Amino acid sequence: MLEAILVLLVLGIVGYFIIKSYNPALVLIIGALVLLTCSVFLGHELYAAGEGTGLAVFDVFLKLKDTIIAQISSAGLVIMILFGYSGYMNLIGANQKAVNILVKPMTKIKSKALFIPIVFLLGNLMSLVVPSASSLAIILMAILYPLLQGIGISSLTAAGVIAMTATIMPTPLGADNVIAAETLNYNILDYVLYHAKISIPTLLILAVVQYFWQTYCDKKEGDAAFVTIEDDSLKTSDDAPSVPLYYAILPLLPLLLIVAVGIAGIFMEGITMDIFVLTMISFFIALIIETIRKRSFKVAQDSALEMFKGMGQGFSQVVMLVVGGSLFTTAIQNLGVIDSLMSAVENSQSAGVLTTLIFSGATALFGILSGGGLAMFYAVIDMIPNIAERAGIDGIVIALPMQMIANLARTISPVAAVVMIVSSSIGVSPVKLLKRTSVPTIIGIILVVVLSLVLLPY
Repeated sequence: MLEAILVLLVLGIVGYFIIKSYNPALVLIIGALVLLTCSVFLGHELYAAGEGTGLAVFDVFLKLKDTIIAQISSAGLVIMILFGYSGYMNLIGANQKAVNILVKPMTKIKSKALFIPIVFLLGNLMSLVVPSASSLAIILMAILYPLLQGIGISSLTAAGVIAMTATIMPTPLGADNVIAAETLNYNILDYVLYHAKISIPTLLILAVVQYFWQTYCDKKEGDAAFVTIEDDSLKTSDDAPSVPLYYAILPLLPLLLIVAVGIAGIFMEGITMDIFVLTMISFFIALIIETIRKRSFKVAQDSALEMFKGMGQGFSQVVMLVVGGSLFTTAIQNLGVIDSLMSAVENSQSAGVLTTLIFSGATALFGILSGGGLAMFYAVIDMIPNIAERAGIDGIVIALPMQMIANLARTISPVAAVVMIVSSSIGVSPVKLLKRTSVPTIIGIILVVVLSLVLLPY
């Protein structure tokens, strides 16, 4: 079938360029436009008569326009506002204050053995405040790494645990959760609840695995597990603004409002939760606090503009990636390839399990090769509802393990930003760091798949 050959060819080229660190959003969009153009020439109409531009080649770009509008009018706008709020919190020093408060109790822990699982769980908790894995790693290497070294924990153990901190925390503020819930037609809190059923047991087990694996590696490597750092690159920066203690609550304010409205909705009918609205309320609360503290709205507004810059960053980094994935999915569907694929799969008695395993395996492989498995997740999320329906399962059984594996797989990729940042910070090769993250990550991936098949609704 010519259409299937075209899809495989373009998919291979797109995958190659993404693995080679080309911009995934742009590569996906170009690949999708190529497939849509081929679709037109093969006689597959993009629009019904009278609905397009009147010129088939122009309809290809009309599809791009429609996809952008569709994404921005749904989950895209939420992603942008969350990016903007996170950037604003970082600029005013609220994120740093929250992290400092979370770290402080660790100085009172006397048992060296407890530090490894606690650092792992605490780091994942911090990802609620700092969602970027690489940004969180930079902060933790500056704050936690010297503390861990000071109590005698080896350099590679500290680095290995820190590299795995931003993984699979359940949060309604995560861009991947927002996109998945919207696409699968789930209420965001319901989706996050299912997420928690898988992620929380997995994280607790991984905390224990971290302790035994890192301890084993330390015994095997001996003095080689300790690295002496000559420069001051890991010292805590003094550039972060000094802010009052209560600023620590600001990064979590949208999350607290979401939970509060969710609880209120149980007792009061007619109350609906809108993440965009609640985040915008949080922003203006923070702006008022900044204005009062600085006693000048003019001064406070300068940092507030970071909100809009961050929204632009969210658009360029995530929304356009989702647009590219959605457009690529549209092109594949228009060529009829998905229907052919699912006709083959749905005849299997174990179609649901088989489909979940195929998508999970592909995500893990792509994440290891590219260092960013979420690119694949965003690329295929739009086709999951249709595939799940044909396989006779709920789309969440495919999407949720894919999403979690995408976040886990980067910790065993030598080209992942978080791996390169942590390994370069202590002056070791990424391969040495990957030895520390490999076993916990592989166990985490297995747990996610097994728990998803057992606990998620079919």
